Amino acid sequence: MNKSELVSAIQEKAELKKSEAHDVVEAIIDIITNELKEGNSVSLIGFGTFKVKDRPARTGRNPATKEVIEIPATRVPAFVAGKNLKDTVAESAKKKTKKAKK
Repeated sequence: MNKSELVSAIQEKAELKKSEAHDVVEAIIDIITNELKEGNSVSLIGFGTFKVKDRPARTGRNPATKEVIEIPATRVPAFVAGKNLKDTVAESAKKKTKKAKK
């Protein structure tokens, strides 16, 4: 599912105009992005948590030249799935496995 498909799904589920659904998706993305930029996390109980992780500096290798390079430390966004989301996905996988065995 891409962003426009998500907008359409929200439009149908919430019975909104397409422009309103688009504004909702954009607002959610902006809010999560701004919170992460400030170093905060966003927890959606049962779904998951968006947070910022610090990635330490490390030594790497340029695959084309085999030259050793220093990769600087950086901050990266991360998502940790919540229990309900994990359980739902796992249950879905079990159902697909059972159907495939038949």
